[in-house]
Amino acid sequence: MYPGSAHFGRAHSHDDDIPENFMPACTFPTLRRPLAHSLALGALTSALLGLSVLSAHAAPPLPALNIDISQTSISGISSGGFMSVQFQVAHSSIIKGAGVIAGGPFNCSKADVFRAVASCSCTGEPSVPCAVTESSADVPSLVADTRDLARKGLIDPTSNVAGQRVLTVSGAKDTLVPPPIARQLTAFYSAMGVPAANLSPVSLAKAGHTMPTQNYGIACSKQDEPYIGKCAYDSAGQILSWIYGGLKAPGARPAGKFIEFDQRAYIPSDGGYSWSTGLDNTAWAYVPDSCAKGEKCRVHIALHGCKQGQSYLPLKSPPGGGLYNGTTFVKNTGYDRWADNNKLVILYPQAVSIPFKNPNGCWDWWGYTGADYATKNGVQIKTLRAMVDGLAGGAK
Repeated sequence: MYPGSAHFGRAHSHDDDIPENFMPACTFPTLRRPLAHSLALGALTSALLGLSVLSAHAAPPLPALNIDISQTSISGISSGGFMSVQFQVAHSSIIKGAGVIAGGPFNCSKADVFRAVASCSCTGEPSVPCAVTESSADVPSLVADTRDLARKGLIDPTSNVAGQRVLTVSGAKDTLVPPPIARQLTAFYSAMGVPAANLSPVSLAKAGHTMPTQNYGIACSKQDEPYIGKCAYDSAGQILSWIYGGLKAPGARPAGKFIEFDQRAYIPSDGGYSWSTGLDNTAWAYVPDSCAKGEKCRVHIALHGCKQGQSYLPLKSPPGGGLYNGTTFVKNTGYDRWADNNKLVILYPQAVSIPFKNPNGCWDWWGYTGADYATKNGVQIKTLRAMVDGLAGGAK
């Protein structure tokens, strides 16, 4: 199978029809496992299906809070980084800024999986040789395509992007989304009118393909699950401080609440809920006490990368134990530490594996959910926006 693997995350509904025309793709290299082991994993996820569905039914909707939607921001790593750029551009009218870790320019794949894994990343190897160069993303054509989508009304006016503040993070030892892609992302922003004063490109000399943290995770240079690395670099704090400026120091420990909510309630009803959305049953939000009590707050969307979703079944037990990743990304990437003192609600949407089509639970940046994946009509982008609107339901 190219270039994914038969490594399944937790299934989400037996009622969903698995599409016959799978496009096997992901943003990580192939994992080679014995067939018997893969089949055993499939049986295990099926056996645990009932627990997943019960959890989704029990989960509440997002709380309606007093949110200033014009102060929304977003960040993500890897496929979450690519999706962050897509949402940032598609809904630029509400986005104040973005943080992109190991991601690339808007619509880099152009709905071509081969281009995604060879020209916009090196995630197709060994099946597809890496072809990343300093110009492989073809930024001029991406800029032209982006402006064309805006003219058609499929994304917000591109002039909004010029007013945003953006921080990008690239690991010098990242062989999956190599540094040239980060440099082309910066070039894309510049071409879209973002002034140099609003751009902060960061290169970490010792980092591989990982979510850099101050002191949680594996060695910074490693490219392995859970893709969270001890890099002596607080990505969450740096991103939020760059976007909003003048933040108060984080508290010693979270004082608000993590809320697991029913993510299915925000998936567009026009297409129904199916495997094709790549979205999990539930997701998470961190709500500071001040926001829960009605004070004016802001929303930051934090997107995990491939193999980091709560329902993904890793090769080895995550640091917190258990079979699945669970809240490893949600509770250990540092966003919640900054939330309480700065009136920030952190939204952690969850992507899920689709066997043979998106086995590593990646966000859609190459078109597995449909040709409109990068526009306001894309099912994942629609769902993210619906969640933000839901949180802002109590705005005064």
